[in-house]
Amino acid sequence: MFLGFLGLFQKEILRFWRVVYQTVCTPILTTILYLFIFTHVLGSHVKVYDGIPYAVFLAPGLVMMSVLQNAFANTSSSLIQSKVTGNLLLILLPPISPLTFFTAYTAAAIVRGVAVGIGVFFAAFIFSDDLTLKSPLWVLAFAICGGAMTGALGIVAGIWAERFDQIALFTNFIIMPLTFLSGVFYSILSLPPFWRTLSYFNPFFYMIDGFRYGFFHDSDVSPYLSLSVSASMALAVSAWAYFLLHRGYKIRA
Repeated sequence: MFLGFLGLFQKEILRFWRVVYQTVCTPILTTILYLFIFTHVLGSHVKVYDGIPYAVFLAPGLVMMSVLQNAFANTSSSLIQSKVTGNLLLILLPPISPLTFFTAYTAAAIVRGVAVGIGVFFAAFIFSDDLTLKSPLWVLAFAICGGAMTGALGIVAGIWAERFDQIALFTNFIIMPLTFLSGVFYSILSLPPFWRTLSYFNPFFYMIDGFRYGFFHDSDVSPYLSLSVSASMALAVSAWAYFLLHRGYKIRA
């Protein structure tokens, strides 16, 4: 089991690392543009938490957004490429259990998400040198939960999809809206009551809010609540992905 995990894990790491400029550097550059535009246009007009500049507030949210989006992209793109090119059969022929398959793909997705997140974190110092990391364990816990959830969701999308444009449906209509409406660019406490209440049903909000707590010990809701919701969602989506793999849905003849 361990050898199977190691082989698949290494394959997935090498797959995105061979095109690192596309899979890691490009998302970092995109996020730097977000930081540049929002901090220079809104930095002097938006106040979120007392004593916290907008650039400092924005940076952790963008880091976590990068983790979520890139973890999803890693598993979903890998599976759809394998299905379209026909080499998925070569992965399924060895006696590798669904659990091994799932853990290897999800672990590689977390690695890619965290790699992009670390790059965004250091890039954020260009815009503010006040950014601190007060609770690294909180940050790590939410990064793992977030990467695991969207990595597992990417497996679900990759299993279900039969074409690249179907993966784009997941990205454009699920991942992007949920991340952009999760409090990355604002505090949900500033929203009208209806939209604030709606935000509480967005699981990405809890991941980003809890992740942000690890930087400056301030958040919109309790970090314990955020961690509970994030871990529960990660487990639920992981169970869904494992179930599809175990049944061989759309991946076995």
